[in-house]
Amino acid sequence: MKHTVVRYGVYSLVLAAILFLLALTLGDGLSYRTQEILGYATMTVSLLFVFFGIKHYRDEVSGGTVSFWKAFSIGILISMFAGIGFGIIDYIYTTVINPDFMMEYETAMLADMKTELSAEEFEKQKVILQQQMKAYGGSGFMAALMFITVVLIGIIISLLSAVILQKKEH
Repeated sequence: MKHTVVRYGVYSLVLAAILFLLALTLGDGLSYRTQEILGYATMTVSLLFVFFGIKHYRDEVSGGTVSFWKAFSIGILISMFAGIGFGIIDYIYTTVINPDFMMEYETAMLADMKTELSAEEFEKQKVILQQQMKAYGGSGFMAALMFITVVLIGIIISLLSAVILQKKEH
């Protein structure tokens, strides 16, 4: 199991890094909302290795059988590799590549809100956004949040994959 988890976890991590770099290069100039959609798509695509890792374990390691719980645990462990990778990438992005990201993001969100909301609602939402940005604290918190987000998506994919791929001995 360990070999499968490490192998497919590293695949997931490497694909996440490649997709991140592609999105960074090709997505420059896109709105933050579009970039957010691309980010979630990147997470989901890189987490497809959860399915393939469980399938590999079932078919190649455990002789064609795997219990739901074993499949689910393999999936979660692979998801954790992806989460660590995304957290590291996010940390590097917000500290080295674009240390002004948080300020730029807040400015862009305020500009969007100003065009979409009434003046009264804008002021309320502005205060909420500014409080959230202060609460985030910085790059370390953002990296941890990214890790948690990826693992949560990974849990869903692990659950679905375990249901689909479980196969018991007859």
